[in-house]
Formats: sequence, structure tokens, C-alpha cells
Amino acid sequence: MTLLPSAQPRYILMHEADNVAIVVNDGGLPAGAVFASGLTLRDKVPQGHKVALVDLPQGGIVRRYNVPIGYAARDIPAGSWVHERLLDMPDARGLDNLPIATVKPEPLPPLEGYTFEGYRNADGSVGSRNILAITTTVQCVAGVVEFAVKRIKDELLPRFPNVDDVVGLEHSYGCGVAIDAPDAIIPIRTLRNITLNPNFGGEVMVVSLGCEKLQPERLLPPGTIPIMDERNVADVGMTAEAPLDVVCLQSEHHVGFMSMIDSIMGAAELHLERLDARRRETVPASELVVGVQCGGSDAFSGVTANPAVGFCTDLLVRAGATVMFSETTEVRDGIDQLTSRASTPEVAQAMIREMAWYDAYLEKGKVDRSANTTPGNKKGGLSNIVEKAMGSIVKSGTSPISGVLSPGEKVRQKGLIYAATPASDFICGTLQLAAGINLHVFTTGRGTPYGLAEVPVIKVATRTDLARRWHDLMDINAGRIADGDATIEDVGRELFQFMLDVASGRKKTWAEHWKLRNALVLFNPAPVT
Repeated sequence: MTLLPSAQPRYILMHEADNVAIVVNDGGLPAGAVFASGLTLRDKVPQGHKVALVDLPQGGIVRRYNVPIGYAARDIPAGSWVHERLLDMPDARGLDNLPIATVKPEPLPPLEGYTFEGYRNADGSVGSRNILAITTTVQCVAGVVEFAVKRIKDELLPRFPNVDDVVGLEHSYGCGVAIDAPDAIIPIRTLRNITLNPNFGGEVMVVSLGCEKLQPERLLPPGTIPIMDERNVADVGMTAEAPLDVVCLQSEHHVGFMSMIDSIMGAAELHLERLDARRRETVPASELVVGVQCGGSDAFSGVTANPAVGFCTDLLVRAGATVMFSETTEVRDGIDQLTSRASTPEVAQAMIREMAWYDAYLEKGKVDRSANTTPGNKKGGLSNIVEKAMGSIVKSGTSPISGVLSPGEKVRQKGLIYAATPASDFICGTLQLAAGINLHVFTTGRGTPYGLAEVPVIKVATRTDLARRWHDLMDINAGRIADGDATIEDVGRELFQFMLDVASGRKKTWAEHWKLRNALVLFNPAPVT
């Protein structure tokens, strides 16, 4: 990446072979502005948007990140504003004849000695928070659970100071669906694995209506919940074969609404007692399970925030941690970069399988990957999904990709993992929760107040203007990279240390401070009846 000196006007060139660059200046630049290179703008160009560095003939390749992001729809003279209406998007890269596990970087030395204060669970996982989660089997009970959670927080939670929160795992699934369709496994295992997220301490409490298709025993069949160790069983006076704790609202012993609330509160009190007995302990940084995601992206996402996250990803992998990157349509155009970084041919083939599945899913809906980009993406300078994908993929850093998860699956290994998800912020976050994250990193250029109740969400701003305006919503300002005040490595290391502090409970994210919580959105590609 080449950043012209701080004198105005300025642009950023991502690769020496590129023939476009993006304007850095707040508010953009007027026609007639002259760069230090001598290039003169022919048009007014907004911040983050592309300027042609040379004359681009009609049909010629427009190159950014040293990748063709489009073809000129007409002759574009040097100094012109290059926007989406002037670009024809390339076809998607085929899924055959890809490089398979060809990149073999020299292993970086392990990063040792880093720790955080976390909650160890009986199944070996570690939580960054100590939360009572109430699982719901169907949307029908959502209102009742919401009412009960408010009562629990007001009346019970103050008695249990070591419990961080109480959340209802509410969703729109559970009935009125083709629950035996092959793809129904995706929402079912997603909800199952969210229930077992490490931040919930192994305490499983379910609220059911009674008549729904997703019966509690189908959601959490015998053997699903990890058996408590002998010490925990002795401490709480339970047997390892304790039955699933379910409050069924249609049960005959419920007479009136308040009896339902009383049953939920009574069950919650027992779980709160056990959670309150837990204490943080020092654990290695290898116990971090981090999901990385971007939303409200702009042209700076791939210049500042995402490269800094990528540098931090490499630090985490060196520390033995688990990092998941996702968003299928936002990495699809870089599939050759991913398969070449696969640790084994089997991992590469698994990525190809997930891409092919999603291609077919989009085709059923009569759309393709170009449906991904939003009006805000384009206003922020991203012309199409190819350009967006090149900036998104750098969140994954440079480490070998050691594993692949299908939607809703739970991670069971360390290292860099591709967790296949749609690019929708809400669905991706929900699926990464199911995969087992205990910490979430979210980069944004346009700005979004996104947050999750279940795990801390660290927000990284791509631009200083956003970090300044949203000073009490953004945790890390990666815009300092474009300003010339910090390097990618500086911000990546800052993020790494902030993760350890947040995971330890020493610091809270702004999303936690304001209790900003997006709803869980289950990915359900199966039919709705």
C-alpha cells in the first residue's frame, strides 16, 4: 500500500500495478485538485472513491489490489472519478482448476506468555462472560420470555453479583416450517450450538410452548449437553444424567400468565446460583475463540480496519487461539487466494464445497453475488462485490486456513477457520455464536451500532471521521492508518491487547456499555410451510 505524503490532496494506492487509487481527504476533492504526483482531477471525487491514474480505454481492465475489479464501460481519462456506473463487473471465478494448498509460508514463531481472565467450563471451553441464557424452541414464547427476563434482571440478578447478564435466545424459527427438509438441519444445529456457547457456562434452560415442531428433545437430544465433571456434580447436588430443564407453557399446571412467569423465574434461580459460584481464572490466550466480521463497509475497510484485524488475526493464531472469518459472498471472488492458503487439499476442497453450495442457493433465488453490495457500500466508494471482497478477505490475515465449518456447525480445532455464513451482519453473527466464539470483532466504515447480547463486540472504525463522530460507539480507530498517525501493525497490536482486556472483563466495549443488542437471525434455507 502506498500512501502519498500528508500534504493535500492525497490518495491511497493499494498495489504498484493498480491503475486506480482512492481519495483520502475528508469531504473528497474538487475538480482541478492536483496530487503530489502531478495528476489533476477532472471531476469532483468523494472521499474513498476511485480516481483513474492513467487513461483507461473502453473494455480495459480496472485494477485495484492488483486484481481486476471491473472493465471500463467507456473511455475513462486519467484524473476521472471511477464509480460503479462506469464499470462492468467481471464474471465470478470458476470453482475448478484452482490452486490447492500451494502457499506454504514459513511458520511464524509462537506468541507465548499472553493470558486473560476467563471462565473455564466443564467441557474444556472458556467463556469471556458469565451469562444465563434462556433458550426458546419457538417464536411463540418470545413475548413471555422477554417479560420473564425483565423480572429476572430486576428481582433476581442483583442477588447474584458474579453473573453478568440474563439473555433470552429468541428467534423466528420452531414452527410453521418444513422441519424434516434436508436443509432444516442448519437452523436446528445453529440454535443447539448457540445454547452451548462458552459464555453460558454449560447451564442449559429451555422455554417451550408445547405444540411446536421443534420439540426440546429434538433441539437438544440426549448426549448433546456436556456431562458435568464429578466436582461440579458434587457441588450442586446433581447427577450427571440430570434431565433437560424445560419450562413448557402449555403444561397443565400453568394457570394464568403469572404462573408461567413464576415457573421461568424458579428455574432461572437455580441456574443463577450455579453460575454465581463461578470465578475467573488465568488462562492462556489460546483459549480465545474470535469471530471477525465487517458491516457497513466502505473503500477504507480494506485499507485500514480489515488489514489491522488481519494482522491481529495472525497474532492470535501465533498465540494458539481460534479465529473465524466468514461471509461467503464477500470472499467468493477471492476463492483462489483461499484455496491456495489451505493447510491441506481437504481443507481447500471443503471451501470449494461451501462456495458451490452457496452459488446454488443464490441461483435458486434468481440472484448472484452482485446482490450483496448496498447503497451505503457504493456511497463509501465500493463499486461492486469484487472490490468489496478484496477488502473483506484481508481480515483473515496471512496464516494457513486450517479448517472449514458449514453453517451452524461448532468449531472443534484451533487456528484460522473459514466458517461459511451468509454475509448478512445479523445472520453471520448468529452463526459465529453457534460456532463457539467468546469474542467478536466488527469493522465498519459507514457506521453501524451493531451489538450482541451473548458476546462482547469490539467495533473498529475505518475512518477517523467516523471514530470522531461516533466516539462513544467505536472502540478502535483504524482511520489513524490513513491519516499517517499509525501503522497497520500498531493498530493490530492495539486490538490484540484490547481483546485480552475485554475478554478478562477489565474493559467493556461500547456496545456492552449501551447494551446494544441485535436479534438472533437463524439462517433457514429450508421451506416455510
